[in-house]
Amino acid sequence: MSIVRKRRTRILATLGPASSSRDMIRKLFEAGADVFRVNMSHGDHADKETLIANIRAVEEEVGRPIAILADLQGPKLRVGVFADDKVMLKVGDTFTLDMDDTPGDKTRVQLPHREIHEIAEPGLELLLDDGKLRLEVETVAEGSLKCKVLVGGALSDRKGVNVPRAVLPLAALTDKDRKDLDFAIEQNADWIALSFVQRPSDVAEVKKIVKGRAAVMAKIEKPAAVDSLDEILAIADGVMVARGDLGVEEPPENVPGIQSRIIRAARKYGRPVVVATQMLESMIKSPVPTRAEVSDVATAVRDQADAIMLSAESAVGDFPIEAVSVMERVALKVENEMKEFSQGYKTQMDPNATAEDAISAAARQVARTVNAAAIVTFTSSGATAIRAARERPGVMVMALTPRAHIARRLTIVWGLHPVSTKDVGSFEEMIGKSKRMALRANIAKAGDRIVVTAGVPFGTPGATNVLHIGWISGQELNQSRP
Repeated sequence: MSIVRKRRTRILATLGPASSSRDMIRKLFEAGADVFRVNMSHGDHADKETLIANIRAVEEEVGRPIAILADLQGPKLRVGVFADDKVMLKVGDTFTLDMDDTPGDKTRVQLPHREIHEIAEPGLELLLDDGKLRLEVETVAEGSLKCKVLVGGALSDRKGVNVPRAVLPLAALTDKDRKDLDFAIEQNADWIALSFVQRPSDVAEVKKIVKGRAAVMAKIEKPAAVDSLDEILAIADGVMVARGDLGVEEPPENVPGIQSRIIRAARKYGRPVVVATQMLESMIKSPVPTRAEVSDVATAVRDQADAIMLSAESAVGDFPIEAVSVMERVALKVENEMKEFSQGYKTQMDPNATAEDAISAAARQVARTVNAAAIVTFTSSGATAIRAARERPGVMVMALTPRAHIARRLTIVWGLHPVSTKDVGSFEEMIGKSKRMALRANIAKAGDRIVVTAGVPFGTPGATNVLHIGWISGQELNQSRP
């Protein structure tokens, strides 16, 4: 049987030059990575095709589903170039952003994005170079914004521009993103991460294109997306707390609270939630993290995010395996402390008024009452398993599905051990298979009880309506042996 993680929180590792080989991907998986992120911002499709083939080869070797998350680049807002490569802006200076492509100087530079010019008005703040410089629009003319420098510094060619607290008339999908999306679908990516989400319609557009062939994860990195969080969660299959741009456009003291709010809201809607960006940033060059970084990872685990993500640490860093190992150890330590001091995970969500949620909530309580070794769910769409995980039970949840792509998709979900297996046709077959699979995975032993949930009739997506307590006897133990 495949590897079973003791850790509930899942780990995403971004692949890049430091981690693209089949051997390195295998080592990252063995260190604890559950899902691999393919960043579509860098490299060409030929490189990505090789990378995805390496992931699938490792998946075959280890016998455990591995999800691939293709992260779309999204629109990039940047200034133009300077005649002397860079200029120094001082507080109080007047600086103009215009549509003229002439190389800039200390008084002006090109801002080639008409969408910003269209919504600009006096008082609007513009952030340059990841927020290092701050300008305030004073006057607006056709294709020209006269600004006052509020926070100065060096500004060089093609630095990024952020427009906090403004919804730009700009689609989340660029032409490049559309090509990358088509490629990702052709390569059977399991998750599509959508950047630059401002409104629910951005997510709806991608879901219309994807047509269920992959799950869509909305990256919450703009204040406008935070303001529309409930509406986005109602449409998206999952969300990512993308703290990079979010930390630029929001005051830094707001970000921890926003992170917790997004995690709580995602759990309420039963959507997987990933916390990302700069979690172990120092490990790009150091074999050990800072204490502050360890606390940051621990906070995400305590908030019970489904997954935590490494970016440059595993993609271009000098210590990608060590970074995954640190996340593994920190998550496992924090989870064990939560169980020891809280007698289980007490932050379960109130169930919605549906039979499916009632069964899932009951499964959590029953598993605790009878001291069950595991909860086993049968799922065709993944919905049953995600509902079970939403309750954050104190035992492992094994998700059995006849669809390999659903098993992969579920590897990002808290506490799930997904297994792709043949479908069942009767209640008796379901119970027998649950016991045998739990034994084979070593998450239960003879004499243990397990709690089984499923939907009847079998194969009906999302129709969780059965709960059964099973006892594993010596007979199942013999049947589970190869």
